[in-house]
Amino acid sequence: MGFFSKLFGRSQGEAKVRTLGKLAFLEVDMHNHLLPGIDDGSQSVEQSLALIKGLHALGFEKFICTPHIMDGVHPNTKSTIAGAYDDLNKQLRNTDAKVEVYAAAEHMIDEGLDKLIEKDNLCVMPGGYVLIEMSYLSESKALFQTIADIQKLGYKPILAHPERYNYYHYNFDMYKQIKDTGCLLQLNLLSISRYYGTEVKVAALTMIKSGMYDFVGTDTHHEKHLAALQDVVTKYPVRDLLKTCNIQNASLLGHLPNKSIVSVG
Repeated sequence: MGFFSKLFGRSQGEAKVRTLGKLAFLEVDMHNHLLPGIDDGSQSVEQSLALIKGLHALGFEKFICTPHIMDGVHPNTKSTIAGAYDDLNKQLRNTDAKVEVYAAAEHMIDEGLDKLIEKDNLCVMPGGYVLIEMSYLSESKALFQTIADIQKLGYKPILAHPERYNYYHYNFDMYKQIKDTGCLLQLNLLSISRYYGTEVKVAALTMIKSGMYDFVGTDTHHEKHLAALQDVVTKYPVRDLLKTCNIQNASLLGHLPNKSIVSVG
């Protein structure tokens, strides 16, 4: 049984078929947790494959996997990320899915990140981008310094899901200040629904209307996220909604290195 036959068997229902290819205009999912067993995302190669199948059906054929690097919680390194990447690739070669997978990371702004910056040992995305995040509980006072330090290394920082930082919801000017530093902003697709709550949705839609986002990611961790994404693309005109923003996902295609491609036909 082929890839799509397995994915869209009778038991899957007509609803999933309606989502087929709806996110193909983005081309690259540049923020997800699909590498198995190294953070709070996929816990096994089998789960990773299932998530990739579901995201592929939504239209993605290229994935930049961004596991957490977070002191004391997810102490990943280039070595642990490469190991999980290799494990996933071995199994991908046994499928009939034609996808391209790459590895980078989502760096928490903490003392560990300071050390990585000092040693120029960041997990950099194709194109020289570095994905960073903050705690949802409290603002990092080091944000602007971190942005500047990453830029001094010649990289381009991307702040993950700014709409989810509740402490900025009543200080919207902070988003403009971050943009003014040259830091790029990445939207979580689920934020345009109420998945993370009404306040996050309002912040996301306000930022979309203001044209503030540069990238879009799924931030997929597990099957619940995948199911919610399928629901979002059914209910929301995602492509039309994002026309106010200069979304640069497709520009990543020109930077993707051939040596990392896993293309299985």
